[in-house]
Amino acid sequence: MAHIDDPETQKANLQYIRQSMNEPLLEKDHELDLARRWRDENDEKALHELVRSYTRLVVAAASKFKNYGLPIGDLIQEGNVGLMQAASRFEPERDIRFSTYATWWIRSAMQDYILRNWSIVRTGTTAAQKSLFFNMRRLRAQIEAKTREENLTDDGRQEIADELNVSMKDVQDMEMRLSGGDQSLNAKIGEDGDDDWQSLLPDERVNPEDVVVGMKDSQTRSQWLQEALGELSDREQKIIKDRHLGYDTVTLEDLGKELGVSKERVRQLEQRAMGKLKTSLSRHSEDISAMFE
Repeated sequence: MAHIDDPETQKANLQYIRQSMNEPLLEKDHELDLARRWRDENDEKALHELVRSYTRLVVAAASKFKNYGLPIGDLIQEGNVGLMQAASRFEPERDIRFSTYATWWIRSAMQDYILRNWSIVRTGTTAAQKSLFFNMRRLRAQIEAKTREENLTDDGRQEIADELNVSMKDVQDMEMRLSGGDQSLNAKIGEDGDDDWQSLLPDERVNPEDVVVGMKDSQTRSQWLQEALGELSDREQKIIKDRHLGYDTVTLEDLGKELGVSKERVRQLEQRAMGKLKTSLSRHSEDISAMFE
């Protein structure tokens, strides 16, 4: 839905637009002279004259993006930021007009603003997705006019995907995004309904009771394991801890070198110690398989 400014804001915007369109155009040599004075001498007066003369570019770009439902004044502000960025990066030696260079920066600043504010859901993250967002409506209208179809077909979606070098799924997702705006979860269902959309959303979080029970069970199992480890010899405890309870598993060969026994002997000791642990833990619970996964 398009944004409608209040009368005072509309008046201020109109005044700014008129002022911008009345700024005198610059001759190429004077334009380059202003750019050099700003870059080399930090001449703010030259910067202001250069920027003021091309605010008409900002107004023109903002008018092209007005159908995205955002305030025209905000678009102009963002465009002016892009214009200032262009002035700070412009290189007069490249022998191109400042207007040509600045147009890209102005459009880029406005597009970034639209992507950030058009929806509360992040819209485009890659260059291809941004291109899809800003070209989808135009290409769809062209295809529908050519095919005389009221709705986009899969062939049409594939044509857009090929044109913009994106996947068919990207086109389908963007089509769905553009077909409907954001909706508050607190909006009521029906004109006379008492329930809102939020009340229909399932809570997929873990039940608090299950969390508490799980924490208690975990503490209990940890206590059982510590008691069972206490029944092992020092060497058996080391093997179990290094092989099963540490962040990094120690190999049988490395343990054998440390303990002064063969790799096969470590394996035998490990099996014997595991058997003792299972016997000890089975006294507390019949199902102890989860503790040895």
